[in-house]
Amino acid sequence: MASQVNKHARKDPRVVIIGAGMSGILAVIKLREAGINNITVLEKGASVGGTWRDNRYPGLACDIPAPMYTYEFEPNPEWEHRFARGPEIRRYFERVAEKYDVLKDVRFNEEVEQCVYRDKEWHLVTSKGEVLVADMVISATGVLHHPSYPDIEGLESFSGQQFHSSRWPEKLDLKGKRVGIIGTGSTSAQIVPELVKEAAEVVVFQRTPHWIIPAPDRKYNTKLRNKVRKNPRLSKFAYWGYTRFMELTFTRAVIGKKYTRMMFNLIVKLNLKRSIKDPQLRSKLTPDYAVGCKRIIFSTKFYDAILRSNCQLVTEGIDHVESEGIVTEDGKCHDLDILVLATGFKSFNFMRPMQLTGRNGLDINEVWEEKVQVYRSTLIPGFPNFFLMFGPNAPIGNFSVIAMSEVVNRYILKLIERWRNGEMQEIEATVKATQEYNAYIKQGMGNTVCVKGCNSWYLDKDGDPAVWPYTWRHWVDTMSALKLADFTEGAP
Repeated sequence: MASQVNKHARKDPRVVIIGAGMSGILAVIKLREAGINNITVLEKGASVGGTWRDNRYPGLACDIPAPMYTYEFEPNPEWEHRFARGPEIRRYFERVAEKYDVLKDVRFNEEVEQCVYRDKEWHLVTSKGEVLVADMVISATGVLHHPSYPDIEGLESFSGQQFHSSRWPEKLDLKGKRVGIIGTGSTSAQIVPELVKEAAEVVVFQRTPHWIIPAPDRKYNTKLRNKVRKNPRLSKFAYWGYTRFMELTFTRAVIGKKYTRMMFNLIVKLNLKRSIKDPQLRSKLTPDYAVGCKRIIFSTKFYDAILRSNCQLVTEGIDHVESEGIVTEDGKCHDLDILVLATGFKSFNFMRPMQLTGRNGLDINEVWEEKVQVYRSTLIPGFPNFFLMFGPNAPIGNFSVIAMSEVVNRYILKLIERWRNGEMQEIEATVKATQEYNAYIKQGMGNTVCVKGCNSWYLDKDGDPAVWPYTWRHWVDTMSALKLADFTEGAP
């Protein structure tokens, strides 16, 4: 009898999605499949694609095998490389958005400035002064989209071209130029091999070296792509094969599985030894932290680029920047025409700087002032019916963020379904449940390599990693079922 009443009282929510990147596109498609059609997507950019729209630097590629870097329901027979280049990935998301008619619900060039919860509704104000009211808000803003600029004295005084790697200028002329790049992380490892092809001189300023694994890249020829088009099962087979491979290798190495870690230790150290013969240069490129503590870089080109005659690796610290270039702590001035800041992103911003206000005027900046913590990477106590598609403590270490978003999306839809059936009026995890969940995560961190002596972008100010310390399969299982006792309103 109760189920009949709930079915009769079924509601259709008004949903606002923030962001039209990979996870925003996914949310639209899956909400519609669930019968929810009152959807508005607010996108600050002029097109879909998120990070693959914003980042256009030379050498841009994904370090997850392309057959795995797709939505499970939408394989892509058009990949041109095993590790897809940025333009390929952007085209894939544009095709998916067009195929599923996602664009009809998207309002481009419209950023959310305020999102306030009152009277059991979310009231949003956009950069165009528009006001929207929603029952549910899904934050699909991603993680790595707010550039992090280095705090270096005199940086603003540089007279040449200067830009963050995610703000790469169109038609940048590198010929005959002296180019400096700050940083040697994943982005720099992709950019530097392209810079040395054209620039007269490339100066790489390294603060911390990274472990690099030689990526076995491959170009997919027309014959192979035609074969995959004719037989979609091949795409599905490759998807599951690569997913299983990554699950059993990289993710297990990061969480401290002994033999997997030993294997990667051997591979990256042999790669460095074979690639860099000069003991002094090799010493500069050898990290002093455990393999996997920072995200492992996939590259077969970076070491070769460093060895080029027009490339110089600088490991002395940067003292300050002058109009002509960078002055290092040894007093040497490196004259430059172009300065690239490959210095990463503010990984703990999430939906901010948007003003997010929850129940009774609760400010997200105050809630997260001491610690950024959520429940199951998705829910924030005090902010009912607000969902993060990709919050902290997801298994971000060398795994597909598309697969992660699909897992989170299924979890969110289960919660929304209970709201539609009248079983929950406000979907909100309790403070106690959130604390217990984060304590469980911290308990598992001691076994991971994330706490083995490095400073990475997924460490908070206390040095706690915002990653998942257990296996991928355990995370999927955790997110597959609802624990109703953890919510302010459970089953009736």
